[in-house]
Amino acid sequence: MNFSEVFKHTNQLCRVSPDGKYLATCVQYRLVVRDVSSLQILHLYTCLDQVTCMEWSSDSQFILCAMYKRALVQVWSLEQPDWHCKIDEGSAGLVSSRWSPDGRHILNTTEFHLRVTVWSLCSKSVSYIKYPKACQKGLDFSRDGRYVALAERRDCKDHVSVFVCDDWQLLRHFETDTQDLAGVEWSPNGCVLAVWDTCLEYRVLLYSLDGRLLSTYSAYEWCLGIKSIAWSASSQFLAIGSYDEKVRILNHITWKKLIEFEHPATVSNSKAVVYKEMERRHVGGCDDLTLHHQITLGGSLFNTQSKYEICPLPVQIPVVKPDSDRANPKVGISSMAFSVDSRYLATKNDNMPSCVWVWDIQRLRLLAVLEQTAPVRCFQWDPRRPRLALCTGSSKLYIWSPAGCISVPVPVEGSFPVQSLSWHSSGQALILLSKEHLCLCYLETEAERGDVASS
Repeated sequence: MNFSEVFKHTNQLCRVSPDGKYLATCVQYRLVVRDVSSLQILHLYTCLDQVTCMEWSSDSQFILCAMYKRALVQVWSLEQPDWHCKIDEGSAGLVSSRWSPDGRHILNTTEFHLRVTVWSLCSKSVSYIKYPKACQKGLDFSRDGRYVALAERRDCKDHVSVFVCDDWQLLRHFETDTQDLAGVEWSPNGCVLAVWDTCLEYRVLLYSLDGRLLSTYSAYEWCLGIKSIAWSASSQFLAIGSYDEKVRILNHITWKKLIEFEHPATVSNSKAVVYKEMERRHVGGCDDLTLHHQITLGGSLFNTQSKYEICPLPVQIPVVKPDSDRANPKVGISSMAFSVDSRYLATKNDNMPSCVWVWDIQRLRLLAVLEQTAPVRCFQWDPRRPRLALCTGSSKLYIWSPAGCISVPVPVEGSFPVQSLSWHSSGQALILLSKEHLCLCYLETEAERGDVASS
């Protein structure tokens, strides 16, 4: 692996362009665009205020910079650096701004979710969509960019409207059998729309493009319900994570439960491998091998290295007891992601914050557990192969593949606690973000040395 030099960023605003050629970062009110291969600055733009949201257009030609406090959006062009666009929502306010899939329309959601405004960069026309619902994920575009589904609240009832993105005309409008709709999400093939209820109700409804109810799934009643959902890339599986610390997989043929994955406090499955991070502390030239201990002091005197060891079964998983008196208790499945080939599913159970669980969907069983020395902040699959990267807020990068695990220190001067990460679309590089800095990690290709995770 090779690492780049370190650059500044603000508010975790760092995005690689969809074509993989450019890296855009925001530093306060400045937008910096670099060439990914050389990291040389290509464009430097000055915004009217500190940027709170930044997003590339689908064709990598434009960059949207939103300033929510001032209800402003500025758009910059890479092909014509002198061209720019400013959208002012005025007294209506602004809480969300995003591109449409064609990269020529911007959808702004006003304060209190009074409306969604669709601005056209080409015709300069404006369209309005009323009644958007303020919920976890109330708007979702189909993967092919043809349709957008919008959750609505009318007459104290939940509805979904499906619009055609070419002309923003209403295609379908239907009421949903939900108490308090929490989100909508298209399957990757765009054939099915998943709608799920508030966490107080365990209910998932699956609709066809024409608004027909295909199926309803509910695992239980009278307890906190759904916390997360995830589609497989093949659209064959829908994973539902809930507050009862279980993941249920629905199949696309009958939309019935295929399997139920538990997250036990004791792992005794002989077919599963538990990788435990072990840290070696170097203090003044002396080594001290420490389990579940992390040195936070910087400087050359304190240097911590780590590696994974395979633990003999059974293994006790560290469990944090949630505070039941607080809202949004730290319990249940908050994060899930399928690998690009839909073969594996990675999950995180909030009351086991230092672990990532990897499930084999083909064999319907637990494959691996990665136990870290600190709570897992972020994990993401390689977009080209089944390889999982994760970070814990330490100065290390962790990668799992079916061949095994590795722990790699980020070799930068001073401390670089990795707060989040994202893959380059080629799968050959990772963007690592600390609170105020970023660097790129370049992975060797198979042609150069083979799969990094198997080293």
